[in-house]
Amino acid sequence: MAVERACLLDEGDLYVADVSCLDPPHGWTELRPAPVFGLALVRRGMFQGRADGIEQVLDPACVYVERMGCEQQFAHPRGGDVYTEVLLSEPQVAALLGGDPEVPQGLVFTTARMAVAHRLLTARARDGADSFELAERTLALTGEVLSALAPAARVESGSPVRDAARRRLVDAARAALAADLGLGLDQLGRAVGCSPYHLSRIFRAATGEGIARYRNRLRVALALERLTEGETRLALLAQELGFSDQAHLTRVMHRTAGLPPGRLRTLLGPADRGTGGRGTDDRGTDGRA
Repeated sequence: MAVERACLLDEGDLYVADVSCLDPPHGWTELRPAPVFGLALVRRGMFQGRADGIEQVLDPACVYVERMGCEQQFAHPRGGDVYTEVLLSEPQVAALLGGDPEVPQGLVFTTARMAVAHRLLTARARDGADSFELAERTLALTGEVLSALAPAARVESGSPVRDAARRRLVDAARAALAADLGLGLDQLGRAVGCSPYHLSRIFRAATGEGIARYRNRLRVALALERLTEGETRLALLAQELGFSDQAHLTRVMHRTAGLPPGRLRTLLGPADRGTGGRGTDDRGTDGRA
């Protein structure tokens, strides 16, 4: 599998890259420990992670938190994906956690503010912003992700077997949404094999919000990525992401991201950027690729 990794920031203790996994093989990668602390902020596609035996679905509405020493492996059941990689040294992580280098375990579901901050980071890097600004933006975003890990896991209490089954069901629903944002609640329930009511209840317990709101966050994250790439056809974008029309897209993005699509396109979109020096590189944290 080819991995394209374009370095956006390399300050020794802090590394940020734009990563594309192209034509990944079927099945799981080799199991191996994570050598560093890292974040994978998915921008397009969906892949699966298995950390210390626990499987997770990773899509553009979440952040995978890679803990040093964690035994992990990855699979790409729907083909290639694109993500932003953030690597921090142990002292940097400890500083963000008030002196404690132990990173809590969990999956972080992104807010609209996180999604915009993520795209602003990559957009400013491609526009040639200095390393101080990029480091500041990266640490602020990482701090917000780590803060979201502080509360205890929100899955309903119960036996480990039952909790694992619920988690698998929620992950299956997230994977189905990543594949088809147009699914209705009944269709989603049939796709994962449970009633819409039961799915809605355990989905909210696991993620902290309802399926409709989660789907909107996923759609907004995908819209932000398209706007970052310079998409100008808002009506087509609305249709492809399952909004009823362009006005619906505008309302949802303004409400969740704080700005309308046109303004976000100006802030995030390419300004006669080149390729940014993208190349093939074997630097990385894992074997996600």
